[in-house]
Amino acid sequence: MKKIVIAGGTGFIGSYLQKRFREEGFEVLIISRGNEYINWDDEQALLRALEGTEALINLAGKSVDCRYNEKNKALILNSRVDTTRKLQSIIEKCITPPKTWINAGTATIYRHAEDRPMDEYTGEIGSGFSVDVAKAWEKAFFEKKGANTRKVALRIAITIGKGGGVISPFINLVKYGLGGRQGNGLQMFSWVHIEDLYRVIRYLMANENMNGVYNCSAPHPVTNSAFMKEMRSILKPLFHLPSPKFLLQLGAYVINTETELILKSRWVIPKKLEDAGFLFLYPTVNKALRSILVKD
Repeated sequence: MKKIVIAGGTGFIGSYLQKRFREEGFEVLIISRGNEYINWDDEQALLRALEGTEALINLAGKSVDCRYNEKNKALILNSRVDTTRKLQSIIEKCITPPKTWINAGTATIYRHAEDRPMDEYTGEIGSGFSVDVAKAWEKAFFEKKGANTRKVALRIAITIGKGGGVISPFINLVKYGLGGRQGNGLQMFSWVHIEDLYRVIRYLMANENMNGVYNCSAPHPVTNSAFMKEMRSILKPLFHLPSPKFLLQLGAYVINTETELILKSRWVIPKKLEDAGFLFLYPTVNKALRSILVKD
């Protein structure tokens, strides 16, 4: 039985990957802080887990769904950089290191873009705290080259799927009449269906010539207004009100989060994946949302 190790694999994405890999017959091991998992502080257990692994998938990192005060900013940064370096140090001790190491990254590394899409070749890196974290995360990942472990950094867009992630708050907004545009609605919304995220990972595992940085986002991003319109067309609320910027700022303060998660224009294209021949199962927001919101 081939072995997959998922670091930080207990959240929305990690739980889905666990299920899909097990359905395909893989042994799946999870590194996390919980007592029932392989603990980050147990180096011998980490070494046993990573030895002879088909793929290591690192998703570890504190959620960015919080206020960006100094304490949380430090936790967001360190939880990504430190775990990546920890895994590198364990891999260096392996006799048979993982064949492939796929490290999560974020599509928010690119600048706020309303003028043109950002791909891996011509995309412009942005500025600010979230971008600094994204750059530090990738730097920690690539700072050492493993002779026998292929490395891929996935710049993952906002991931949507059933039963978790960002889709639940969007559903609630629409149901309670707040499903209009957010801000001016012109900001681009780049996303990826969680099943396509899994399929991208499997594609990367199967194609040994693929390494470096890849954008993991559906090929047809839409504006915030278009995304919310698509949500409404499926959920059919009685009415919908827009959420102006000042109201979003007030709401973000009340629920301890940041408006960047909604207002930043992420216009990201998966150019390298498409060049490599990858075909998305859910390339359009209509198809993706219907698979999530329409009951079987």
